[in-house]
Amino acid sequence: MALKFSRLTRPAIRALEKGQRIHEHGITAERLTSGDVRYSVNVMIDRQRVHRVIGRESEGVTREQAERAIETLRTRAREDRLDLPTGRKTHRTFAEAATEYLQRLEETLSEGQKGFHDLPNKRRNVDKYLSPYFGKHRADKITSFLVKHYQRKRLDDGAKLASVNRELATLSHMMTAMVGWKWIKDTDRPKIEKAEEPRKKIVVLSEANAEALFKGAAGDQDASTWLFVAIGLNTAMRHSEILRIRWDDIDFDRRRIDIPRAKAGQRVQPITATLADTLRKERERRPKGESGCSRPPATTPRRRTAAIWTASFSGQSFAPSWTLQR
Repeated sequence: MALKFSRLTRPAIRALEKGQRIHEHGITAERLTSGDVRYSVNVMIDRQRVHRVIGRESEGVTREQAERAIETLRTRAREDRLDLPTGRKTHRTFAEAATEYLQRLEETLSEGQKGFHDLPNKRRNVDKYLSPYFGKHRADKITSFLVKHYQRKRLDDGAKLASVNRELATLSHMMTAMVGWKWIKDTDRPKIEKAEEPRKKIVVLSEANAEALFKGAAGDQDASTWLFVAIGLNTAMRHSEILRIRWDDIDFDRRRIDIPRAKAGQRVQPITATLADTLRKERERRPKGESGCSRPPATTPRRRTAAIWTASFSGQSFAPSWTLQR
């Protein structure tokens, strides 16, 4: 239906003085200091403000062309909504998608499933960094250029490269999930390139250092620390993997430990004959019916071991990497 104008009429436009303007139905006509008339539009389309300069009267632009420009913008928006999921009238903004993304993860992931323990990190990355930056953009309009700009801004703000890479990993996971849930098309997913992080120096303990560490653990106030250190020194397993060891997971004859929930999935960890003998003796010493190998100590073994290391080798600027692995 054609728009009816009561203020933005041809006589009113011709009567405009320099610097004056008339606005109606999202169209603005302004008389410039040069005497020319400039037409522009300022409308809301699908919850997004669209402000465009259409052109000048000297270029042959009229009010009717401004009207057609608005109708073209709205037609494109309607066509863009044809592939919307059932029940939605508009596209999701990034902020809306991020909220639903976190809710779905919390509803579908449970203790023991891959990704469950990373939920707090994902929520922090989304709520603190990603949503404030991308929030107002449409979820299917996040471009590679926009991602690059975000990366640059975070680094300029003083964020560490590793932190920014973790945030981009969360963004990549969210985009992949949205494609799987049919929220966006696969072609709408931006290319996310993480910067290469400098490799940390790997330090190997000498026999003397390992012996001193084990001696400190054996004399620790927590009776479980020595076993944690013994397993760590002989296998380089992560502390969470060590704490989850059950006696049924250990094959003493073939000298291996079954790890059903490792960082990269299920795996088998070979152990030395010395460690196998130590674990066998410890099992015989433990009360019958006790299933866990490493008892939960009063203080987490990672912190206890780091404290023991600091006390044993004060002044040295390195620590055994396995004591700090998650």
